[in-house]
Amino acid sequence: MQISMAISPLTAPQVFPFHQPILQSPKPQKIALQRHGNPVNSFRDSGLLSTIGVEEEYRRARSQVHRKGVDLEGYSIEGISVGGQETCIIIPEFKCAFDIGRCPSRAIQQNFVFITHAHLDHIGGLPMYVASRGLYSLSPPTVFVPPCIKEDVEKLLEIHRTMGQVELDVDLVALDVGDTYEMRNNLVCRAFETNHVIPSQGYVIYSVRKKLKKQYMHLKGKQIEKLKKSGVEITDTILSPEVAFTGDTRTDFMLDPRNADALRAKILITEATFLDEGVSIEHAREHGHTHIFEIIENAQWIRNKAILLTHFSSRYHIEDIRKAVSKLQSKVTAKVVPLTEGFKSVY
Repeated sequence: MQISMAISPLTAPQVFPFHQPILQSPKPQKIALQRHGNPVNSFRDSGLLSTIGVEEEYRRARSQVHRKGVDLEGYSIEGISVGGQETCIIIPEFKCAFDIGRCPSRAIQQNFVFITHAHLDHIGGLPMYVASRGLYSLSPPTVFVPPCIKEDVEKLLEIHRTMGQVELDVDLVALDVGDTYEMRNNLVCRAFETNHVIPSQGYVIYSVRKKLKKQYMHLKGKQIEKLKKSGVEITDTILSPEVAFTGDTRTDFMLDPRNADALRAKILITEATFLDEGVSIEHAREHGHTHIFEIIENAQWIRNKAILLTHFSSRYHIEDIRKAVSKLQSKVTAKVVPLTEGFKSVY
């Protein structure tokens, strides 16, 4: 079921009428204390104090390595996103994955996949995903793609059908910018425009609820029931943006008023490929990506309750990521969290 709707302004609520392995701890070092003199001075002279400090840093850094995801605003978000290698973000509550990178095994159970663009680190696992669904006798998935790549995706799947002699059943939906699709009776999704080096788009997922129309709020239960039985539409359909996912993009999407819902969803999942002065903003933009400095510059437009940063360059360590995130956190009221699965600590 596909529904076209107008993109909403920056107001709330909206009303629409509807007709690597884990690091191992080092072995504890046995320290023989001297029976004479000052033990602290003995530690200092031996250099053990600096060793203890390093080990404390190690333990603290290791605790930051979160391999399975984060809990934000009532949603459990997991997956992996390493710039140029793979991206797949999973939200089990929606039974969906955003992009399918190398198809991590936990993505196979998701009924919906949203493809943002055709780079292999975002779409390369699609044939494996569809084939695995069939292997485990799961229902054919629904895969959303930008309309401009649907024909090529169909060709890609057909090639794998021929080579592997398998069926690869899938409902491939070309969802254009501004179009809305009903995932279930209380959940819809909508595509919005992003800005990468090839055609791309992001997605917003909305919760749906019914609300009694204002003109009927004064009526009693029996009167409302009578109107309902007579065929009068007594409720409005309220769409609330829950999660927005951008995929790879420049920050231009933040300045487009038609993308207001992405910036007021409870959670914004967006890329921050570059994090420091070692890479310029110009370089990031030339390659169709976002520098975290640009997000800081545009912080005034962010109305989200939480931001999940993804797609960091593999040049960074967890400590680099954490340092950069703290700078953004000081500029926004939203809770800022990095997805660090796939990244290592300097320790």
